Amino acid sequence: MAMKKAEREVLQREQLAAKKAFEQEITGGKYRFIAGVDEVGRGPLAGPVVAAAVVLPADFDVLGVDDSKKLSEKKREQLFELILEKAVCYGIAEKDNHVIDEINILKASFEGMNRAVEMLRVRPEFLAIDGNRFYPATDIPFACIVKGDGKYADIAAVSVLAKTHRDEYMMRLHEEF
Repeated sequence: MAMKKAEREVLQREQLAAKKAFEQEITGGKYRFIAGVDEVGRGPLAGPVVAAAVVLPADFDVLGVDDSKKLSEKKREQLFELILEKAVCYGIAEKDNHVIDEINILKASFEGMNRAVEMLRVRPEFLAIDGNRFYPATDIPFACIVKGDGKYADIAAVSVLAKTHRDEYMMRLHEEF
C-alpha cells in the first residue's frame, strides 16, 4: 500500500530528527559549526574523484535528505538546490585522473576532502567524515562514521552535493565526447 503524502512527511521528519540526534551523540552537542565531508568517484574507472564539505544551520529542515545512493537522480537534483540554499557554507573539490594516477585514488580522495574543507567560508569546529579513515590537513577534530551518509544529516546532505556535482560533470563530458 502506498504511503500518503502526510505519512511520508511525518516519516521524513522523524528520520531527519534521528540523524540530528545521532550528530549530537557523536559530537556531544558542543559544536556550532559541524562540516559533513564525503567523496564520490573512487569506484568508477572514469572521471574525477569529487569531494565536498557542507556546514548546515542548526535549524536545517530539508526533508528527504539521505544517502545519495538511495535517492533517485530527480530527488538528488531537487535536494541539491535546497541544500545549497540552506547551507551556512559548502565547498566542492575535484581531483582529476592526473592526480589520481600520480598519488593513487585514496590519497586523491583525502586531498579532495581536505581541499573542500579549506574552501568553507566558515571554519568548522568539527568534521563528520563519511567512511572509516581520514588523514586531515588541519587541526580540526573529526570522527569517521562508517555509512555516515545514512545516519548523519550533515553527511547525508554532503553526499547529495558530491554525487550530484560529479554526475553533472560526467554528463558534460558525455555531451562533449
